[in-house]
Amino acid sequence: MLVKSTDDKTAALTTLGQLKQYPNLTDSQYKAIEKEIRILRAGIKGEEESAYLIDFTFKDSKNYMVIHDLRLELNGRVAQIDHLLFDRTLQVFVFETKHFHAGIEINENGEFLRWNDFKKTYEGMPSPLEQSERHITVLKDAFKAIDMPTRLGLRLMPSCIPYVLVSASARIDRPKKFDTSHVIKADALKSHIMQKDDIFNVLHTLGSAARAVSSETLEDIARKLCALHQPVTINYLAKFGLPEQPVTLASPEAIPKKHTATTANGAQHCRKCNSTNLAIQYGRFGYYFKCIECDGNTPIKVACDKEGCQARIRKEGDLFHRECLMCNRSSLFFTNPKTVSSC
Repeated sequence: MLVKSTDDKTAALTTLGQLKQYPNLTDSQYKAIEKEIRILRAGIKGEEESAYLIDFTFKDSKNYMVIHDLRLELNGRVAQIDHLLFDRTLQVFVFETKHFHAGIEINENGEFLRWNDFKKTYEGMPSPLEQSERHITVLKDAFKAIDMPTRLGLRLMPSCIPYVLVSASARIDRPKKFDTSHVIKADALKSHIMQKDDIFNVLHTLGSAARAVSSETLEDIARKLCALHQPVTINYLAKFGLPEQPVTLASPEAIPKKHTATTANGAQHCRKCNSTNLAIQYGRFGYYFKCIECDGNTPIKVACDKEGCQARIRKEGDLFHRECLMCNRSSLFFTNPKTVSSC
């Protein structure tokens, strides 16, 4: 039975997208926001893939309880758990989802290495198995905080089993000695859980399933656990060191949809599609306007107001100045949008 779905993260993505249009962003701030968006999207994709596979098999079964995206704060510790799956023997499968673009390598010491496709090499990363174990520590505190069923006067406590779920398309390079049996591809999840279920059936047949609880009791435990869920809202302005601004970020009027190319000579248009969404680039014959809409090229005219005066472009980061040689004047001519890297 599906008890809790994944929290909607659309608002966070929307906020981050709006922050890319924040006035006076530095390059480092812009890149940090871009990185945050990539990480969030990758996490969402991995969680959605795993949630689909878990729900497909278990969400309609009364013998299993499914919880997605559970955040707990207990005793000064926090656990952000991607997925939980309960069975009637009070086995709790704790799933940590990792979406890897290419793959991972696990060495003999149990260290995880992520493939960097840009650098063409593996690089270190925190162990998701250790991360899952830390989540289990907080999860056990949560079970202590809620009412649990008893047997023969003894309070039953769930048995927590950690798993790391990796995308089905990712490569896993495993060591020979270190046990990686709890690092599995998401599409193999059903077979691993069913093996545990077979053990439960054997115990039940032998009359030894003393820990087994009813479906109603199992659901009650899952819902009490979900009542401890504490979602968090990230203050992205503070995270990226951005000051508060008087306009609301969510206001459409505060966020320009496109960059409008305006120079010292007025609005500039693409000669191919007439768009004003342009950026200055440098090519074989010097600086020119590149159209962000149709990718067309348009020549730049930087003539000085004074007849006979020669002018040229001087670049300073995203700023382009018009240098008037005869007048000995320098003025801001154009500013590239943050989304474009000029050469």
